[in-house]
Amino acid sequence: MTTDSIPALIRAAAEPLPDPGAPGFAEPFDRFAGARVVLLGEASHGTSEFYRARAAITRRLVERHGFTIVAVEADWPDAAVLDRQVRGRPPREGAEPPFRRFPTWMWRNTDVAAFLDWLRGWNAGHADGAQAGFYGLDLYNLSGSIEAVLGYLDRVDPEAAKVARERYGCLMPWMEEPQDYGRMSLSRGYAPCEEAAVRTLRDILDRSMDYARAGGEDFLDAAASARLVKNAEAYYRAMYYGGAKSWNLRDTHMFETLCALLEAKGPGAKAVVWAHNSHIGNAAMTEMGRERGELNIGQLCRERFGAGAALIGFGTHAGTVACATDWDEPMEVKRVNASRPDSYERLAHESGVRRFLLDLREGVHPPMRDALMEERLERFIGVIYRPETERWSHYTECTLPGQFDAYVWFDETTAVTPLPTRVKEGPEETYPFGL
Repeated sequence: MTTDSIPALIRAAAEPLPDPGAPGFAEPFDRFAGARVVLLGEASHGTSEFYRARAAITRRLVERHGFTIVAVEADWPDAAVLDRQVRGRPPREGAEPPFRRFPTWMWRNTDVAAFLDWLRGWNAGHADGAQAGFYGLDLYNLSGSIEAVLGYLDRVDPEAAKVARERYGCLMPWMEEPQDYGRMSLSRGYAPCEEAAVRTLRDILDRSMDYARAGGEDFLDAAASARLVKNAEAYYRAMYYGGAKSWNLRDTHMFETLCALLEAKGPGAKAVVWAHNSHIGNAAMTEMGRERGELNIGQLCRERFGAGAALIGFGTHAGTVACATDWDEPMEVKRVNASRPDSYERLAHESGVRRFLLDLREGVHPPMRDALMEERLERFIGVIYRPETERWSHYTECTLPGQFDAYVWFDETTAVTPLPTRVKEGPEETYPFGL
């Protein structure tokens, strides 16, 4: 089959979509409502259409299909502050304002704020068991997680709090620059704080029945924070060995946190995940998995839940994006290069359909799916965008129908609008990755 004929197959299979703000935008996604987990991607961390589309789809899944978990590629303690707000719970004493470290625009933007406003209104009209929570899956903000664990134990088990405070004391000198802990561990040849982090999590889980009776949501918060401390300790050590280990630790942590949420909410619980395409597409069907040995949360969900996981990717041809040129540099709005001629994005662009949903599941559109099974380039823009080196910085080889169950296309996109905030100095929230 010639490349020229593939856009015609896409055009025939594509289901045109209105603007994400239109009432009917999310209706075509009802086909995925029976999944246990619906994973919604993005091709960049700074594109308004991706956030607005995910918000519209999530709203429908919550309102009509009983989804009660919104789990995002964000740190647990930061998201926990917002979760308390949207569910009308009092703030945790001593909690800092969320998302004040680079890249602040990723979650502090007008599109996320609008979704959280809606979620707060929805929850106000529902009892605790029917409310939808907002949770972070990522493993950064080590200091906030330690504070959450100690604050919880101070309230429910002061003796255990004393032990945990002594154990975590090993990590305290590294709170502002935790990557320095990894460098120190590498130079010394051992992990001085590993046992302390593991034992604290084990002790909390061993007393889960007692602690849960003292407050189920607070226990969930403390257990997730303790898990973050344990995994972050390992992650910062793995960073300095290179290869796939640190990436795999991070995505495995996100998957473990998601599974813990589903277990805590009961056998009927269903979750929506917001994360980058590089995290939610099946990594086994990409260069990152085949060549670099990297896995991701999408692959792990496919292996655990099978057809009960719906992996939905997003893409664009051109437009603008909120991003930075390098780590911890100011946000800029940059023009996105037109997609490469040898990419999946160019095939979607040449279909001539400006916005669409493409169902990639086996048996739905066989000729189109077969045509797209040939490996091609796909673009990944994270918080860093370097258009001058785009081929090597932002494209990787993938097999789109193996990677995603569906693909949402916006031919031209616009940058998110950040909310004003005072940036807090400290390590980048996606260090050392931009995705």
